[in-house]
Amino acid sequence: MATSSDEMSKKLTFRRFREGDNQWKRFTEKIFIADHSHKCPTYVHRTPPCQASCPSGEDIRGWLQIVRGIEHPPEGVSMQEYAFRRATDANPFPALMGRVCPAPCQDGCNRNKVEDFVGINSVEQYIGDTARKEGFGYQVETPLSGKKVAIVGGGPAGLSAAYQLRRRGHASVIFEEQPELGGMFRYGIPGYRVPRDVLDTEIGRITSLDGIEVRTNTKVGRDVSVEELEKEFDAILWAVGTQKGRQLPVPGGDAPNCVGGVEFLQAFNKGALKFVPKKVVCVGGGDTSIDVVSVARRLGALEEIPEEQLPERVIGGYAAHDSAIAAAKTGAEVTLTSLFPRGQMMAQDHEVEEAEHEGVRILTGVMPLEVILDENGRAKGLKMAECDMVEGRPVPREGTEFVLEADLIVAAIGQQTDLEGFEDLANERGLIDADKNYSVPGRPGHFVAGDVVRPHLLTTAIGQAWIASESIDAFLKHEEMPRRPKVDVHHFSLLDKLREAGKAPERFDPEKMGDLRGTSFGDWAIHNYEDRAANEIITTEKMFLGHFEYTPRHKREEIGPSVDEVLGHFQERVVGLPEEEAIAEADRCMSCGMCFECDNCVVFCPQDAVYRVPKDKRAYGRYVDTHYDRCIGCHICSDVCPTGYIDMALGE
Repeated sequence: MATSSDEMSKKLTFRRFREGDNQWKRFTEKIFIADHSHKCPTYVHRTPPCQASCPSGEDIRGWLQIVRGIEHPPEGVSMQEYAFRRATDANPFPALMGRVCPAPCQDGCNRNKVEDFVGINSVEQYIGDTARKEGFGYQVETPLSGKKVAIVGGGPAGLSAAYQLRRRGHASVIFEEQPELGGMFRYGIPGYRVPRDVLDTEIGRITSLDGIEVRTNTKVGRDVSVEELEKEFDAILWAVGTQKGRQLPVPGGDAPNCVGGVEFLQAFNKGALKFVPKKVVCVGGGDTSIDVVSVARRLGALEEIPEEQLPERVIGGYAAHDSAIAAAKTGAEVTLTSLFPRGQMMAQDHEVEEAEHEGVRILTGVMPLEVILDENGRAKGLKMAECDMVEGRPVPREGTEFVLEADLIVAAIGQQTDLEGFEDLANERGLIDADKNYSVPGRPGHFVAGDVVRPHLLTTAIGQAWIASESIDAFLKHEEMPRRPKVDVHHFSLLDKLREAGKAPERFDPEKMGDLRGTSFGDWAIHNYEDRAANEIITTEKMFLGHFEYTPRHKREEIGPSVDEVLGHFQERVVGLPEEEAIAEADRCMSCGMCFECDNCVVFCPQDAVYRVPKDKRAYGRYVDTHYDRCIGCHICSDVCPTGYIDMALGE
């Protein structure tokens, strides 16, 4: 009889035994012969792969456990506020990143080996949106040190660095060339993906902290020199980002109506670009190109555009569109081209599908050869060909050439930065070099973070700013640069958790207590616990996945307009989960590498050796312990631990 589709999609196939085995070994044999190893359980904390995959290094498992109710907040603090505090330890933009981050954490989630990843982004959005609704702010009690840092650039990296530096006691001044802070958040991502009221709230939390000053409409290298910064400030952080797109590298690519994707989006986000010409072609395949084509479809087109209102004039900053003219818009014909096949495009799959749903034509595995010019030197078409990737470079297939008609060509093929006024900092790629501590080699007191190091994700810029702020802190204190751990993320500390709960070990005083022998019977350390999170990532081989039942993901609603609805549709696309569903989604977390109080080890231990820690000593991460005079080393507790928190390691 054929297997039903329901069983195929919902019946889990995880097996505890290996290929070739066909039954469980008898527990009695394990119990009575396994104790020859002389090994007993040790509780080992490791980093979950979601966190290890997060460029910001967020304690994702931690705030998921708070939302689901496993880790409890201190007295007087709500679950929502406690989760907000934990999330913003690494990332001060939970409501924004919960909406726009491409979520490499979800790709790394171990639950993918069971059925489907945990919707980490959706829970993060819930935390951020709740914080905004409840008016949560930052509680920074560290006094100001008297040191001041110049931060050049008010985007995600610069703002995150100002926040992290203030938490360490250092004041800063943010220099921003644009009229408003936000960088790519404000000028590179459309408002229907990043609502401006949410953006303003999350920026406002940072700039309202004492010791943080903002100077907008100020370009370093033009309005203030590097030398002036070096005299006025104790350190400088370069977080200037990448503000310009790369030109299409084909003949005719410098035509006036061939523009960059970054400039296109800036003009739209500033409110100057209100329509496009009838036929728009975007060359790209990444997230920026998806934003370009989605915006073009929403803006709509005019058949006849006055010369002074041509898009390239608006995108270049020389004009702005007349709203009265824009009222006559119709749908634009928008095409997106990519060098790579569909499955290898840099943009997320669901974003590509959404663009198609909105009426964008997508051509994959093709490359531009030449911009076809009209008699006035403006682009009228783009000559393309099917291509193959050979040693990382596209090679056109002979005889496959074709021409796409185009009134506007947008190149979203990469970004570059504007280092005018401080060109001596530039490397051969037009960016700024950084060492592992994000200091600028050969320039003491200069540090760097964000796209100017390497154009990448917003979450990458946020993570780099955190590391740079730690390095700046060490520099200002005349200390050695901190040694970065192998797994460089924001780690949960069991000792800090015990201190927060008032259950920390007592201070050991050898003058009062005598020598160090017999300390395993005293409350002077966290016994039988190892923290390997800085060096190890927990894998499913150490976990008991059979514990987890099929639980479908609670998905956010996404409002994707159809071809007929897209014109003028600027409503926010992602609808956040209600609280009940956010908690339920957090509850799907498998707590990889940390106890989540399932009681398996207590229930299955045949000797009653594993026991729950008394409530007056219990805290998250310290739920079970072992009577070693009862343990026989059978390692059943380790076998049935779903999270891989128990190692048979104490003994030989």
